[in-house]
Amino acid sequence: MQRLAFVLLLSCAGGFLPARQPAHEPAHEPASAVAQAPNILLILADDLGQGDLACYNAASKVPTPRLDAFAAQGMLWTDAHSPSAVCTPTRYGLLTGRYCWRSALKQGVLFGFDPALIEPGRPTLASELRGAGYTTAAIGKWHLGLGGNKPTDYTQLLKPGPLEVGFDTFFGIPASLDMPPYVFVRDHRPEQAASERIGASRPARNGGGGFWREGDISPGFRMDQVLPRITAEAEAYLMGRGQERRQIGRPQGQEGQPFFLYVPLSAPHTPWLPAKEFRGRSQAGVYGDFATMVDASIGAILDALERSGRADDTLVIITSDNGAHWTPGDRARFGHLANNHRRGQKADIWEAGHRVPFLVRWPGRVAPASRSDALLCLTDLYATCLSAAGVKPGPEGGEDSINQLALLLGSSPPSVALRTSIVHHSLHGMYAVRKGPWKLILGLGSGGFSAPRTIEPVADGPSGQLYNLHDDPAESTNLYLEHPEVVRELEELLQTWREKGRSVPR
Repeated sequence: MQRLAFVLLLSCAGGFLPARQPAHEPAHEPASAVAQAPNILLILADDLGQGDLACYNAASKVPTPRLDAFAAQGMLWTDAHSPSAVCTPTRYGLLTGRYCWRSALKQGVLFGFDPALIEPGRPTLASELRGAGYTTAAIGKWHLGLGGNKPTDYTQLLKPGPLEVGFDTFFGIPASLDMPPYVFVRDHRPEQAASERIGASRPARNGGGGFWREGDISPGFRMDQVLPRITAEAEAYLMGRGQERRQIGRPQGQEGQPFFLYVPLSAPHTPWLPAKEFRGRSQAGVYGDFATMVDASIGAILDALERSGRADDTLVIITSDNGAHWTPGDRARFGHLANNHRRGQKADIWEAGHRVPFLVRWPGRVAPASRSDALLCLTDLYATCLSAAGVKPGPEGGEDSINQLALLLGSSPPSVALRTSIVHHSLHGMYAVRKGPWKLILGLGSGGFSAPRTIEPVADGPSGQLYNLHDDPAESTNLYLEHPEVVRELEELLQTWREKGRSVPR
């Protein structure tokens, strides 16, 4: 009944903000302030687990030398979370600074023929930065819908899309690489029409070949070339920004117009298609080899940033949209803990579904080899990046975003949590709220991929799950019946988050 009550509350979420509202015009910064603002490079891996990285998991069987080296150059966060355990809601939350359950999408994800999810006129990280003088670009997997009608008509201009929410340019794929249509989109149009069909591929898990659904495909489109193409486009964009600096004759550190580059990678989400040189590089099967390729792709993008001459004045953030899709069978077969020792996997309400790697580098501002154990949600990137750029968010934007810049810069003690609570959201609409060590789940089961997805309560038994993550990080002991006072407190907190957004007492 508690879960039902919360879902009913969510069903009226649109009542707190009109679906269509006037476009927010952020205050423009003076030219001198813009010139001093950092570039921002945000790389979002797709289904990369915290335990895949050796900097988080010394026993990892996936080589990630570039990410491990990057972690040593800046700050590593141990308690960072995606706002959802799956793709689309996380992307919405990251760009808008608000939980996706406040939008029209209460659970699940979008597919390739779904229309745009971000509401017309809603401020985004990209639109706020562009309004303050940044040049903005998105390169990679969009997965936030294209066009205004369902199904999306790819023979027409794909509007609204990335350009309508603040990006000057876009290149990438519409949704996950296992969802048709299989096309590259540049700005408002496919590079080539999806005039052919491809059958479904459903190989044995970790057996190679990759999984994808049947559907429309552009001639010559190859799944195994998508990650390399995204990487190359990001490299070219960064080199172009370096060329701009050289053309205007400014010394390094005085590059002129700053840029915001958002790179949502397509991998290591299925289909798992590592290039030949990465096959056999890991001890975690085809997935591990593909994750190693992702590490190399991120390294290539970072190398391009260095060659551009703009690395010293660039805030770089690397994270993942949710946990790894790594099943109990995978763990047993390979002995690799893609989500560390956390319970569950991608899509689940348990910790493995949404606890993600989060690495930050900002030369001269973020201390090398530093670490934060503070609570962070990817919705916080909205307020944090705007603060780093010297941009004040508009009053109607980012109501679930908390500015974490003080922790990044070391101006706030690491022991002082700027965020003390967070709302979690699984694939199938199971919700949880966390405060301090306590985590309350409204329902029984995983709410996602892991079995059992749901469990019906029994007489005199718990109707939800309560865990103390400090004492029980594996979420193995349900304390729901033992601490009814904590259950009540967290239920009230969840409703407060629902009603008040970032005005929730910290």
